[in-house]
Amino acid sequence: MNTTPDLLILAEHADLIKKLNEWDLAYHQNDAPVVDDATYDAAKRRALEIESQYPELATHGASSHVGAAVSEKFKSYPHSVPMLSISDVFNESEVADWFNKLADNDIFIELKVDGVSFAARYEHGRLVRGLTRGSGVAGEDITENLKTIPDIPHQLRGDFPDIIEVRGEVYMSRTDFLALNAAATDAGDKVFANPRNAAAGSLRQLNPGVTASRRLSAFAYTYGELSARTWATQSEYFDKLESWGFKTTRTWAHRVHSMDEIQRVYDDTMMIRAGIPFDIDGLVLKVNNVDLQERMGARANSPRWEVAYKFPAARAITVLRDITVQVGRTGVLTPVAELEPINIGGVLVSRATLHNADEIVRLGVNVGDKVIVQRAGDVIPQIVGVAEDAPNAAPFVFPDKCPVCGGNIVQESGQVARRCVNTLGCPAQRIGELEHFVSRKGFDIDGLGVKQLELFISRGWINNAADIFTLIARHGDDIRRLDGFGEKSVSNLNAAIERARNIDLHRFLFAIGIPEVGEVTAKILARSFGTLDAIRNAPAWKLKQTNGIGDVMADEIVSFFADAHNVRVLDELLPQVKIRESEPAVPQSGPLSGKKVVLTGTLANYTRDAAREILERMGARVQSSVSAKTDIVLAGADAGSKLTRANELGVTVWSESDFVDAVNKFEL
Repeated sequence: MNTTPDLLILAEHADLIKKLNEWDLAYHQNDAPVVDDATYDAAKRRALEIESQYPELATHGASSHVGAAVSEKFKSYPHSVPMLSISDVFNESEVADWFNKLADNDIFIELKVDGVSFAARYEHGRLVRGLTRGSGVAGEDITENLKTIPDIPHQLRGDFPDIIEVRGEVYMSRTDFLALNAAATDAGDKVFANPRNAAAGSLRQLNPGVTASRRLSAFAYTYGELSARTWATQSEYFDKLESWGFKTTRTWAHRVHSMDEIQRVYDDTMMIRAGIPFDIDGLVLKVNNVDLQERMGARANSPRWEVAYKFPAARAITVLRDITVQVGRTGVLTPVAELEPINIGGVLVSRATLHNADEIVRLGVNVGDKVIVQRAGDVIPQIVGVAEDAPNAAPFVFPDKCPVCGGNIVQESGQVARRCVNTLGCPAQRIGELEHFVSRKGFDIDGLGVKQLELFISRGWINNAADIFTLIARHGDDIRRLDGFGEKSVSNLNAAIERARNIDLHRFLFAIGIPEVGEVTAKILARSFGTLDAIRNAPAWKLKQTNGIGDVMADEIVSFFADAHNVRVLDELLPQVKIRESEPAVPQSGPLSGKKVVLTGTLANYTRDAAREILERMGARVQSSVSAKTDIVLAGADAGSKLTRANELGVTVWSESDFVDAVNKFEL
């Protein structure tokens, strides 16, 4: 085994560990994860892969990660028995590697609940202390907070050990999560990304009254310190927990004896996942015999007798409740799938795009079907297939009139999109334009969503983008008198608007809604021209000379800035904001100098932004669409139409391993 890693490997490993430490702190201590599960898992797997080749890196590497240091806000206590993490496996082959090494094929399968771990210590049946996982060695004291959760008994019932530390998971059901966020939205308060974040934020409160006001639930599933054991198997321990007054995931548990049975439970659970009222992200497979568990012991940070069989982070199966049609800011009608809410990659997804009427026909989806939903990074979730047809489902009929204003619908020759022709009179087009303006990738104004925009537009308080920045000055008192608003919500909205006044050039370009100009193109324009004036005054021929700007884009940009309505809106808007302009980018030299590269699909070891940055440092021009002028398409997993187009045009296609080889040859 090679035990002398080169400088590139050392640098990569150090960068991965730095990121994992930051992500662990955000997830475990701040209850505000900054990356999705897929990104975290990929980084950790890569770090572990390096550590398996170079064991000396494991001492302070991913192999020793369990959680994060305890917060100074809480008292902390050591765990009498360390709270270890569970090793993850991601496919049938990895499960088989674990299963085939076992001395006993009696396996107990539980749901992997996506919540917050707790340890509750009982002495003579009375709850005396509750801790978080913390670092795994020590946890934060949350005793009084645990006592507010109905599923955690203060006094055990029946026959129990003198001392036992019951361990489990605090969670929030999806129904309670949606109600919590709805109330927070109405009050102008912070909303949570998913039930796990909501549960963690609610449990780790200095004021137990806040915890008590949230509808938290809990399951118990294992134990730490123990004075005496009277059960022989994990399934018997579930019986004990229930007799003492705890809830377990018994309803969804299975006892199996073969790989085929394990995989069948996995597949069946994927199908019913949306019907389970709380979030899960996989299954936990445990050796059922507790004596064997104790003999097998643990590695540095995970037991040998159990593994977590994780669900794919980017995909899930759920029920299609309905299909609605939205009218966008350009009048295009987009069918939207209304879904049974499901957690995909750390985000609770309740809606997904169906793109257009033709896509509904192509997929063959009907209301009531169980559908496969995919989410990758910041990409809007989409339905990619049908997992199970609904009985007696009727085909969806696309409307022939605008569902908002009743205007006529047209479908131009050669186009798949259907569009409302009532450009000036359709309220949805104005709302859509302003919703785009305040969105996260634009001005990012919290508290000014569709609901609020509809209200303010209907009252004549907002007619264009510039009106947003004078809204509170003109109508603050009126807003305070509205139902659902108050001093705090108006103050929060005003603060968000004031923060938004300072904006990067590329975000401004995205926000104003130039046709054909998305996030990537906006960044290209900002880097290439540096100032808004330079872009506004650029002729089409100069725009077309910019890598990544095609003929159609250039013509749309020129037309946008020449339109009298747009000129008037910009003239009113610009005095209200301060644009942080960009230094025009200087092309870097490197092995890909001048090469036009397109990214598609999901990379296992790099985020999209990280891959783009590396390519640009190697001199490449990263573009958003494939054409005959494209030099390379870097295709990850689940690459779609861009890969197909590249093959049709004979463009060079790189796999992730090709990309890694190129990176290794280039000193970044």
